Amino acid sequence: MATVSVLNTDGKEVEKLELSDKIFGVEINEAIVHKAVVTTLANRRQGTQSALTRSEVSGGGRKPWRQKGTGHARQGSIRAPQWTGGGVVFAPKPRDYSKKINKKEARLALFSALTAKVQENKLIVVDELTMNEPKTKDFAKILSNINATKALIVLEGENNGVVLSARNIPDVKTETRNAINVYDVVKYDSLVITKDAVKALEEVYA
Repeated sequence: MATVSVLNTDGKEVEKLELSDKIFGVEINEAIVHKAVVTTLANRRQGTQSALTRSEVSGGGRKPWRQKGTGHARQGSIRAPQWTGGGVVFAPKPRDYSKKINKKEARLALFSALTAKVQENKLIVVDELTMNEPKTKDFAKILSNINATKALIVLEGENNGVVLSARNIPDVKTETRNAINVYDVVKYDSLVITKDAVKALEEVYA
């Protein structure tokens, strides 16, 4: 069972916390993590890109000039792809990019990503993280105190003070515990999570 330090907002250790091996100590499955990341990115695609093929571009019903005797190459329509204003060859059309991943795979992928953060010493547990009012400068100082760079901040519940304080800091994102996903855990270097959020995760997946 892994043990991590719990820090306060000044970056000082206040206690030790034992992490559940079921969540933070599994055997890392890189293939499942990759599948989860690909699924997340695919499901974010709108799939609304569209262009016109030669059959959909208006005009060009008449042959621009006769077949022979002009000195020009033969042409059948001014809306063929080689013409300016012509249709697009293999034009993209609206499509559904979404992929599926079953619950057990998604859970294993999340546990693998969290375990990797623990092994890399990139999991930072704080005793509490609250802001009475939005103060970006103050929140940036807290991140500096706990040595968190390019950080994903995971909170147990909604906290507008923290969210508003963090949103203007580059490479910092806030999420609630129930919205955490594999892609963001992998993307950000540091995972800053409150002690309450850790306990809630362990209760949910116990």
